[in-house]
Amino acid sequence: MIFPIGDDNIEGGFKPYVSYALIGINVAIFLFQLTLGSEGINLFLNTYGTIPDEIAGGTDLFSLITSMFLHGGWMHIIGNMLFLWIFADNIEAIIGSMAFLMFYIVGGLFASGAHILTDPNSLIPTVGASGAISAVMGTYLVMFPKSKIKVIFIIFFTIFYLPAYAFLGLWFVQQLFSGVGSIAPQAAEESGGVAWWAHIGGFVYGVILGFIFKKFFGHRYNLENKSRSV
Repeated sequence: MIFPIGDDNIEGGFKPYVSYALIGINVAIFLFQLTLGSEGINLFLNTYGTIPDEIAGGTDLFSLITSMFLHGGWMHIIGNMLFLWIFADNIEAIIGSMAFLMFYIVGGLFASGAHILTDPNSLIPTVGASGAISAVMGTYLVMFPKSKIKVIFIIFFTIFYLPAYAFLGLWFVQQLFSGVGSIAPQAAEESGGVAWWAHIGGFVYGVILGFIFKKFFGHRYNLENKSRSV
């Protein structure tokens, strides 16, 4: 198994304050969850997580937002924040902080919608930032396809580089196969609780927005070497 640990960054000193703030908020809420105890955490996640059956019935719509900032465990929060830290800053550098925040939130909503459409009767709360982060990854693929992603091969602790199109392309294919496989009822029960279609929906949204951003904001930067235009 391989994990990303870094990438090429936009040159020019831009500070992605919204990306940092999102990471900080997610971590702070997760640490708060840990103070609640096991029963309190379950109640908290059921209250503020997105439950498809409730959303389909028009109730607890606020959870579409709050669920983006909740996580179910250490590996969940660490994995999501690592991906956000790696892929978000370059996009924020190009489109600006406020536009990035709107893009991120809408990406999370789009991802939740995709999950709800594929399993509208589910009573299981969905939590996590991965849908919004998938949107970030989709946009990154379009805007920085040749960026070098630094990855580590966990088994052998080997570090090497992959072009973004290879890493993100393989990641999306994995999500797509898992998502299709989870459609069958029994397979859905054995999917490990992963909302694959939220990942897929968020990524597709990100790809579409990536082409739009590249058209309207690409002139601000040289997207091939990721440096500021002067």
